[in-house]
Amino acid sequence: MNKTAINNKSNKTLYLLSISRILLTLGFLLLFFLMLKFPSHSLYYAFTGLTLWFQKMIPVLFPFMILSGIMIRMNLTDYFSIVLSPLLKPLFRVSGNGSYCIIMGFFCGFPMGAKVIADLYERQKLSKGEANYLLSFCNNIGPIYFTSFVLPLLELPVCATYLFGMYGIPILYGFLLCRLPFFHFKVSTLQTKLPVQPESSSILAHIDDSILTTIESITKLGGYMILFNLLNLIPGLFLPESILPICNTLLEITSGLSRMGNSMPYLVLILLPFGGLSCIAQTYSIIKNTDLSIGNYFIHKCILTFITALYYLGIYFLF
Repeated sequence: MNKTAINNKSNKTLYLLSISRILLTLGFLLLFFLMLKFPSHSLYYAFTGLTLWFQKMIPVLFPFMILSGIMIRMNLTDYFSIVLSPLLKPLFRVSGNGSYCIIMGFFCGFPMGAKVIADLYERQKLSKGEANYLLSFCNNIGPIYFTSFVLPLLELPVCATYLFGMYGIPILYGFLLCRLPFFHFKVSTLQTKLPVQPESSSILAHIDDSILTTIESITKLGGYMILFNLLNLIPGLFLPESILPICNTLLEITSGLSRMGNSMPYLVLILLPFGGLSCIAQTYSIIKNTDLSIGNYFIHKCILTFITALYYLGIYFLF
């Protein structure tokens, strides 16, 4: 490539970067203006995000994140997953630590899947390929959230049809993905490089480190929930009232679902695998200190959403 072509490419990149910065600046200025113009709406959206974080996220996730952090730091994950590892290892072609990620991701729900994967990858207990693979299907809405909040809100029963749509499809997706001829990854055999400490002091050190890390992570998640709820001010300027709940759901899933209610249950079930842009941003916050790809994660979420749409369209037309 000659020098002129390189300069043209560099100028084009700088031009696109300038345009994106200008658009972002205008977007944030618009948000500031709307917050000042509609203070009651701003307060409502911010309070909604803060309430959801305080009442839903902290009680459900905080204990799991602390305990999981301690187990990862003390190298106990293989022991935890020893019962299901003989089944999960051949099905998904993962390591014992990979089995732990699958268990925590599906049973504890978002964002525990991403958190556990990032923690294990940072400690070299997962290879990059295995971590990206696990991230593609292990970071979903939790079963407690789905069965105790979503299905009652939609006035739907807890049955195999909806459970498969929420969890069976990602499991099947992960099972098939690792068997594609162009999709291969190495399973990590590396051990942690952290210094070994005496057991008595090591336990307290790991507990302390896990608590501090969890507080930082869950505080960031709360900030994202508040910010993406505030972003609901912008579509209110341009979209009709009937479409706003859908847009709200795409921005922040929980508050959007509360506004949609049971008016469009199948649409809600289709949007759940995507999780909303707030969930995407929260996942980025968790993995940003690694070289795991948020772009790949976003693509897999879109694919899972598309497959879920086909599944529910089939259910709708058949039954």
